Amino acid sequence: MTSHVLDSFINQATARSHLRSEPADSVLALAPLMLDLVEHAGTFLQPQHFRSSEAGYTRNLIYEAPDKGLSLYALVWLPGQWTPIHDHGSWGVVGVVEGVLEERAYVRVSPDRGADEGIDLVRGGIVLLRCGSVTSFVPNPDHIHVTGVPAERSRAVSLHIYGRTMNDFNTYDIEARTRRRITVAHNES
Repeated sequence: MTSHVLDSFINQATARSHLRSEPADSVLALAPLMLDLVEHAGTFLQPQHFRSSEAGYTRNLIYEAPDKGLSLYALVWLPGQWTPIHDHGSWGVVGVVEGVLEERAYVRVSPDRGADEGIDLVRGGIVLLRCGSVTSFVPNPDHIHVTGVPAERSRAVSLHIYGRTMNDFNTYDIEARTRRRITVAHNES
């Protein structure tokens, strides 16, 4: 089931992202669209987009482009649920539909960005995203962070559009100083 708002967003996001070769230009073009999409989320989000699990945050696919060049998800974060420390290998734009989403950044200080071992990360800043907020990221070459909701906060729901089908990403182990690629699951809508 689609809506005019969602169809319009997908059409504009596809056109704008295909016109831009630089990730920073894509997020600049798509962030205002996400702001409008978040404002009108009630017109297209269905019960299946709010599926959650006590086992961890839940990714609910809303749209995947036939060429795999764009994907849109509704992520549901119950109190105390976090991603692993990760990067995306893509640009992305995130809008918060409900609650407060927290993003904690990491900075890679080891010089060889291509290495999967000997990785040194230091903690960076924190961003608190309230309902209606929009943020973005680019692979520059890494956008390393952990995202979630502390146990004392209520559920959060966010919309995420990526410049590819987001079915895998790199996770980081600070203690072992390593990075590895993992496959991430999602619910079909």
